[in-house]
Amino acid sequence: MEDLTYAMAPEIFAAFPEYRRGVVVARDVRNGDSPDELVRMLREEEGRARERLNVDTLTSEPRLASWREAFRRLGYKPGDFRPSVEALLRRVLRGQDLPAINALVDIGNIVSLRHLLPVGGHAIDELTRDIALRPATGAEAFIPFGSEAVERPAAGEFIFTEGDTVLTRRWIWRQANHTLTLPGTRAIEFNIDALPPVSAVDVEAAGKDVMDLVARYCGGRARFAVLERRNPVLRLDEPVY
Repeated sequence: MEDLTYAMAPEIFAAFPEYRRGVVVARDVRNGDSPDELVRMLREEEGRARERLNVDTLTSEPRLASWREAFRRLGYKPGDFRPSVEALLRRVLRGQDLPAINALVDIGNIVSLRHLLPVGGHAIDELTRDIALRPATGAEAFIPFGSEAVERPAAGEFIFTEGDTVLTRRWIWRQANHTLTLPGTRAIEFNIDALPPVSAVDVEAAGKDVMDLVARYCGGRARFAVLERRNPVLRLDEPVY
């Protein structure tokens, strides 16, 4: 990971100047099956979501409505390509318990439900190129989770990439097989995405929750940063504590 960077392209902020992405980078973590306490926490957050939200009025919740409007502006029909947090909540509000996958994945889902924010994790054990959120050129390759078929995003689509390998399509829509968080993952970065009305304080609170849960259940060393218009780049090799 030496000398690698994580960057947000200026085109992202030109279109959405108040967008922020909180980033937690954690190393030397111990991943694996979630302990019973963490699974109970996941179930509790599912229960709270069911108490405060209704699937029939979900799209009017301000923290989700902002993403649906952003997707429309970018030409992604939100009914066909649901923002990740909306897709997660729809499963929960229809009475489905989220599967306990592994501790790091479950932590991301807990924080996403708690704060109603998109939270995605990417294993970075074997990164060899810079990562970035940027518009696609159309030459990049994406292999969806659970598939072996290669897709090519359309030029201009917002993608999260390692070089020309797509990690997530349509900004926060769908992750690739590449950088999946697995039981053997020892280094990870979490993305916490925010559009207004979500504030910088809200992003900090969600980042603190991720940091605290990772430290409690997975150990390791972690740091938190916010990428925004005035601070669009971080170095992945900076020390973490």
